[in-house]
Amino acid sequence: MSSLAMVLLILILGSLMLSGLNQRQHTHYRRVVSESQALRNAASVQSALEWARVQRWLPLIPVQCKEEREQGWRACIRLFNDNSLLLIAGSGDQRLWRSGEVKETRVTFSRHGWSDFCPLVEARLCQLP
Repeated sequence: MSSLAMVLLILILGSLMLSGLNQRQHTHYRRVVSESQALRNAASVQSALEWARVQRWLPLIPVQCKEEREQGWRACIRLFNDNSLLLIAGSGDQRLWRSGEVKETRVTFSRHGWSDFCPLVEARLCQLP
């Protein structure tokens, strides 16, 4: 009788351990999926910004927007009175910005790259129109 009780106790303990291990594995799996999706989203918005950077923008129109429907990207450029500009690129709910200026009727972008936060004091100017 005591042998049977010992076997049942070992089975119960083993079952509890496997259940805990399964929960831990499921938690790690969800975390990996979440991080993978975040990396894909970050890569997509980086691609949207680079796509927008090489588009042809007119240096006279104060607000211009372009879309890449297949990828789901949207980009707009805002020109300011002092010949500075802001490129706003979005993919999904993520946004990246890149500053630049109009030089000799050409749109040029900063060599310092992109920004993952609004570089302007007035945040509404950093939104996609």
